[in-house]
Amino acid sequence: MIYRSRAPLRIGLAGGGTDVSPYSDEFGGAILNVTISHYAHAVIEPLSKGGIVLNAMDRKESEHHESLNDKLPVNGKLDLLKGVINRIEKDFGITEKNFCLTTYVDAPAGSGLGTSSTLMVAIIGAFAEMLKLPLGEYDIAHYAYEIERKDLQLAGGKQDQYAATFGGVNFMEFYAGDKVIVNPLRIRSKYLYELENNLVLYFTSTSRESASIIKEQQKNVLQKNEKSIEAMHQLKEQARMMKEALLRGQLDEIGEILDFGFQQKRIMAHNISNNLIEEIYDAAKKSGATGGKISGAGGGGFMTFYCPLNTRYKVMETLSSFGGQIKPYQFTKQGLTTWTTQ
Repeated sequence: MIYRSRAPLRIGLAGGGTDVSPYSDEFGGAILNVTISHYAHAVIEPLSKGGIVLNAMDRKESEHHESLNDKLPVNGKLDLLKGVINRIEKDFGITEKNFCLTTYVDAPAGSGLGTSSTLMVAIIGAFAEMLKLPLGEYDIAHYAYEIERKDLQLAGGKQDQYAATFGGVNFMEFYAGDKVIVNPLRIRSKYLYELENNLVLYFTSTSRESASIIKEQQKNVLQKNEKSIEAMHQLKEQARMMKEALLRGQLDEIGEILDFGFQQKRIMAHNISNNLIEEIYDAAKKSGATGGKISGAGGGGFMTFYCPLNTRYKVMETLSSFGGQIKPYQFTKQGLTTWTTQ
């Protein structure tokens, strides 16, 4: 038997950063995101012998371990894969003692689409399929969060794990005690088609280490940096504005709401924006985009632009001149999916 899973990456539309502790613990956070047809994939293939084989195909990294008698070493290489294996072995026991775990992500690490957390969800999903673990959607998302943020001590928020697990368009609320409420939005199909048509996803061809940006954001909250905290308050309000605009079909407001968030996001921490991002953003607006955002923590990776009417083609032409790539995509309704094959 072979056990497979895939989980969708996401575009954050509003509220980015308010899912990160300690802000979400003290003030409560809110985010609106939508999953897209780019995925993290995981495959577990039992072996007759040979111990544990780990393959991250997109990163061209692999390792071999003799057994699970000891914890797999978390040493900066394939740590996401090892973190999940160590935790599942501890909590549930892995009955297959010889297996190959292979992973692949459709977007580069550090690109701002939630790749690391989505991969965690996909790996957990594959093991849940193999071991028949009694885990629901909230369980898997929280489990992924705990492994990534607590076991592996990787800085970040909470939205990505829940987006990958649930799928679709969701308004998420974040509270103290790791409490998360996922509110799936029932948006009319024609509004979603128009939004999908008008949102251009652009990869700047640069990746970034989000941890340093997130740590500064956390520091600003702990040190009561009023300017930074107020920007986060405004981003939380942006999520509510985006929710209302989508539910009411007020799509002509989407660009302005994105632009409002872009201005606030830059205040949260240094290095969220830079000269290249500013140049790209200004050029896109001059070509017809009414607003946009940096995906994830910022500093590079993907950017998203809202291009109303028939402006997307001129905007895409302008963006291509910066040497990056326009990435085709579709919105997805399905979150984590697992299955078994022979």
